[in-house]
Amino acid sequence: MNAPFTPWPEDIAADYRDQGLWTGEPFSLLLERLAAKHGDRVAVTDGDCWLSYESLLERSRRVAAGLHQRGLRPGDIVVMQAANTSEYLVVLFALFRLGVAPVCALPAHREAEIGYFAEHTKAAAYLHPGGAEYDRIAASLDVTHVWTVEQAAKTYADPAGLPPAPRGGDLALLQLSGGSTGVPKLIPRTHDDYLYSVRVAAEVCELTPATVYLCALPVAHNFPLSSPGVLGVLYAGGTVVMAPDPSPDTVFPLIVSEGVTMTAVVPALALTWLRAAEARGAELPSLEVLQVGGARLGDADAERVTPVLGAKLQQVFGMAEGLVCYTRLDDPFATVCATQGRPASEADEVRIVDDADEPVPEGHSGHLLTRGPYTIRGYYRADAHNATAFTSDGFYRTGDLVRRTETGHLIVTGRAKEQINRGGEKIATAEIEEHLRTHPGIHDAALVAVPDDALGERACAFCVTDGELTAKQVRAHLRGRGLAAYKIPDLVRFVASLPRTPVGKIDKNRLKESVNL
Repeated sequence: MNAPFTPWPEDIAADYRDQGLWTGEPFSLLLERLAAKHGDRVAVTDGDCWLSYESLLERSRRVAAGLHQRGLRPGDIVVMQAANTSEYLVVLFALFRLGVAPVCALPAHREAEIGYFAEHTKAAAYLHPGGAEYDRIAASLDVTHVWTVEQAAKTYADPAGLPPAPRGGDLALLQLSGGSTGVPKLIPRTHDDYLYSVRVAAEVCELTPATVYLCALPVAHNFPLSSPGVLGVLYAGGTVVMAPDPSPDTVFPLIVSEGVTMTAVVPALALTWLRAAEARGAELPSLEVLQVGGARLGDADAERVTPVLGAKLQQVFGMAEGLVCYTRLDDPFATVCATQGRPASEADEVRIVDDADEPVPEGHSGHLLTRGPYTIRGYYRADAHNATAFTSDGFYRTGDLVRRTETGHLIVTGRAKEQINRGGEKIATAEIEEHLRTHPGIHDAALVAVPDDALGERACAFCVTDGELTAKQVRAHLRGRGLAAYKIPDLVRFVASLPRTPVGKIDKNRLKESVNL
């Protein structure tokens, strides 16, 4: 039985099928095709362990049978929390084959998030990385089964008794929303829509069997999982290299030893890699493409990627709810550095509207609304929220503010909820943060609103720096970049790091609470 989620209207779903966007093929049958085509080619490696396409298929089928023998049934949901290992893919494809949908929990999640996921989905099992901390989480849950991912990956049985494979319209997995606060909402993705997003991403990113992809971010994130991520690389017949952590000390040697051609990072990590490469004179000759997504990369930092790392930059802007935009590998340099790409599919529908949902003039900034063959129609068991998060005709309100160029590329100008209203003047936090990061002594920055009796709100800048810097110097730097006076932060605070939510976003609520007025 499918989990409760909003389906696409049947006439629209039929149109997607007629166009060949949805093929009805689940991920388990895709893996069978890939194994038949690529055989003993290396599919995934992590350190000394590697699996061919044939091995990945065989192991995942045996694990599916083992988990079925242990009590999991088609239609069940499990909370899966795992590190970057080859075993993750074995278990993931086993669950796909069994028709069991994993909640893609992240390693940073703890009792609050895992408990919510398990309760909200009535999960049948909890799969975790192992260790006392995760054992403690497991003890707090009301689930029937608890296994480490390693145990699950070695739970074998004869696959002859497996139930029929799921269908394309069945629930494949539950991704997590990227909201900046609170417990993430659950995003239901079917085999049809998720596999289409993987397929079109692989095409846009020009993946081939020669692609060697380093998974440096936590693999359960939508970005490294499917945009194109590990699933896109497997779809193309390439090789996935799992990195245990994203530090330069770990990934730079891996890129060299494994001949990595492509990887994906968030802007803060991109800056860390750039600084490390410059300091060490690191050479990464095999690296052809560095994807940057998850937040906007400043124009000045974007311009440094190719000179410093020797790789093409590909900007990626999207959401686990669906729409993903990419700069193309043959886009002009200026377009790659200054935009966040254009929609992956011609079937993606985009509206840019004002506060009244009326279209803004072309080239003006507005609220981004979207729908399409891989953008959900509603969150999992969230009717009240869905009523405001989606329009009556099925467009998802992303919460992003964007403007569209003449070429159809989008430029992210901020978040609808991340504007500061300073005495009637609107300040886009993303704009000021980008300017702050251009200072050589500022490694990361965040701008938040704080209450003010006279102005309503004032702006407070949090700057990550490892040197001596004063608020006066920060303001002088911003004035030197030509910013209007009202955009200069009223308050400046210096911190060693920025707090993050469990999904890796900057926790601006915690920053606001820390301001001592």
